[in-house]
Amino acid sequence: MEILEPLAGDAFAPATTYLNTSSTGLLPRRAVEAATRLLGENAAGTRLGAGGFDELAAVRASFARLTGVGVDRVALGSSVAVHVALIAHSLPAGSEVLAPEREFSSVVQPFAVRGDLKMRYVPLESLAEAVRPSTSLVAFSSVQSADGRVADLAAVREAAAAHGARTLLDASQSAGWLPLDAGAYDYTVTAGFKFLTCPRGTSFLTVTEEAQERLAPLHSGWFAAEDLSDNYGPVSELAASARRYDEPGSFLSYHAAAESLALLESVGIDAVHAHDLALADRLRAGLADLGHRSVADDSAVVAVPGLGGAQPELLRAGVYASARGGNLRFAVHLYNSSADVDRSLDVLSAL
Repeated sequence: MEILEPLAGDAFAPATTYLNTSSTGLLPRRAVEAATRLLGENAAGTRLGAGGFDELAAVRASFARLTGVGVDRVALGSSVAVHVALIAHSLPAGSEVLAPEREFSSVVQPFAVRGDLKMRYVPLESLAEAVRPSTSLVAFSSVQSADGRVADLAAVREAAAAHGARTLLDASQSAGWLPLDAGAYDYTVTAGFKFLTCPRGTSFLTVTEEAQERLAPLHSGWFAAEDLSDNYGPVSELAASARRYDEPGSFLSYHAAAESLALLESVGIDAVHAHDLALADRLRAGLADLGHRSVADDSAVVAVPGLGGAQPELLRAGVYASARGGNLRFAVHLYNSSADVDRSLDVLSAL
């Protein structure tokens, strides 16, 4: 079996066998340096503001290139739940929202809490065939958080289009390793702190031009103005682009994110995709040799039912993985190597 080294050389500095990107991705050295530099400037009072708009623009442009949309379709924020809440508020009372069973809470809770929407949940495998004429929105993740299953994206898009339903895709568990065409969905939401290797406090919303017509910028402040010097009294003109949905930027997080996304761009998502799947295949094969079958066969997220209780022992051995819904969940990424996979298997074998 091919020996795989980390894709980005020494760009990352893990001190553990870190197979836990589904929870939190590692930060590259250059991202840490960018945040540290800004902290020092803020402490010394050597800049006029808390951070730079150039860095926000760089992050927006990088994410647009990584996901195949125009930069004018990308909004920046702090969390997926806030983005989803915007979309939830836009739906008329009585609208039907279709989602997979056991979908991650941030994707469904903003709809459920309204109390006047019709929530319908079906198995992930039945999602496309469950879309019907009464469905207003299909809200789902490209990769399921609990077990790594990959949705049939093309089938869901086709079914939604056939019935006139809008689509909301959460790419938090896939953006950064699985190629994404964000423009193929009415909305996408993505947490930056997982496979995009950004800090917490970075998240991304994409909105098609058509969908923007129905989406009110509820939390708009002066960041949403077309002219960013227009910051006293009500904004006279909202940004024509999806920037109208920006939350005020967390500059420390976004200065670091500019470096994280630039690194991902330099490596290339296709290269990361091939690397991550090869490592995941190695892990799945090793698990099978130990008598454990993982849930998904085509994902960088490798979850094994019934093994969640082994997580504390793995942590004590310096192998970082998650316990989710009874599953032991591994997630490999560009900073991992064959040695990481083999060490995790050795620890499991010893257990």
